[in-house]
Amino acid sequence: MRPIRERLLRKGDYVHGSFFKPEQVDGYINAVNPGDRTDVLGRFPFSTRSVDDAVEFAAIGAAKWRRVGLNDRAAALRRFREQLHHAQETLARLVTRENGKPLWEARQEVQSALRTVDIYLDDGVGLLAPRIVEEISARTDYVPRGVVGVVSPYNLPVLLGIGMTAAAVLAGNAVVIKPSKFTPGVGQLIAELWDRAKLPRGVFNLVHGSGSVIGQRLVGHAGLDALLFAGSFESARDVRRATADRPELPALYQSGGKGIAIVLDDAEIDRAVYEVLVGAFMSSGQRHNSTGRVFVTEAIYERFAAELVRRAQRLRIGYGFDNDVFMGPLISENFRTRFRKYCRAVASKGHTTLLEGDTQEVSGYRGNYVRPGIYKVDWQNGSPFLNDEPPGPIALLYVVKNWEEAASLHNQCHYRMTASIFTRPQSPALPELRDALRTGSVNVNRGTIGQSLRLPATGLGRSGNGVAGGIELLRVLTVPRASLTESRPFDAQNLVPGVAWSDEDDDEADLGGALELAVE
Repeated sequence: MRPIRERLLRKGDYVHGSFFKPEQVDGYINAVNPGDRTDVLGRFPFSTRSVDDAVEFAAIGAAKWRRVGLNDRAAALRRFREQLHHAQETLARLVTRENGKPLWEARQEVQSALRTVDIYLDDGVGLLAPRIVEEISARTDYVPRGVVGVVSPYNLPVLLGIGMTAAAVLAGNAVVIKPSKFTPGVGQLIAELWDRAKLPRGVFNLVHGSGSVIGQRLVGHAGLDALLFAGSFESARDVRRATADRPELPALYQSGGKGIAIVLDDAEIDRAVYEVLVGAFMSSGQRHNSTGRVFVTEAIYERFAAELVRRAQRLRIGYGFDNDVFMGPLISENFRTRFRKYCRAVASKGHTTLLEGDTQEVSGYRGNYVRPGIYKVDWQNGSPFLNDEPPGPIALLYVVKNWEEAASLHNQCHYRMTASIFTRPQSPALPELRDALRTGSVNVNRGTIGQSLRLPATGLGRSGNGVAGGIELLRVLTVPRASLTESRPFDAQNLVPGVAWSDEDDDEADLGGALELAVE
């Protein structure tokens, strides 16, 4: 059954505790269902003036919010969680409509956002609590940075949009978030949930718009005290340029690039195939940590590749609201064009097509659908395809002799977000391989998209700037301030050498000059 296709009520930007539509409009973004392009959700105006207003009022909100105690900030986050819990089905359905991912996956993302808030409340409060060292009368307080700019992506609009803003608010900061131009409705609904949490005015703010206009205005704003960015490497490079004159600005960059799987001789084939299949093609391969490359030892390559292709051919591709759909559309027609060009480029460079990636027709819907592509890369022929991010549902397979060659190949890749190793947990090679991989995280017998917020998430190479996300994000959003207190009476007997403190030491001192200076 096709869902109702009503247009969204566009409320505009959310600044200083209220929604408003900008008077001076610099442009519009169009919210269109990528699974059915005839379903238009609405047109959202944007204005650079809104960015300036949002940052200005966020500074006012930050000055108030930083004085609110940690327990009261946690109480506000609990109120937000309650609102999120009540709205979870509405939010999931909006994600499917704006992003295209299947409804079951959208529901899963909302559940992950709820767990994220729970982890901040369970573990984050303890991380932010003052650290007391009584024997030396010392303490460390984690002081809010101030105004935090957040640029969130389309692929996980709820999980990352809520995760980043919740961390900033709990840490005592004010927020200005720019959601993706592809998911403005989701951003608007998140703003509504924060509004119902009854924060002081200015603590949470949202501005709509494109990355090239509003995103650049926000990240380059002099009023920011910290920046959280999640998006492509190309966009991250633009953000770096915009902030070049502010090297002191604390920033977290999550620029993805996809993960890498390593399948060794003793791997459990069914598990490895399933985890790679889901890791590569879930979310239509659009997650920052989707599995893009798979290094397989030659002894098991033929079995692994044949089974992966067979299983991929059976994946159901379709409209996100239909039953039993595994994979929805790509986010835009432009991204689908990039997908097709990349698949053709791999084939044209002498690599082997195991499953051709191409457009896919879905009966009854005009959407950006594709079928997965699987390619065997002859990485020694001069075109190894190691330095770019495969766009969409693409799995590149590489045959390697052993784990040493797999590790070497892995470390040559520009993007090293996360790595999966498929082998026996008792394998004697596992400790050495794990140690050899230069990556932000390592999963054993789990796919690259498996992660826990309780653990740090750090992208290496072009996948990030080495700053940890996850629960460690709270450290990025605060400044540890040390304090020492002396409560003992002053004792003139405990002085460093050369300090003439007693009156007897001053008998021969000439006070004339000092008195003259004092009169002047």
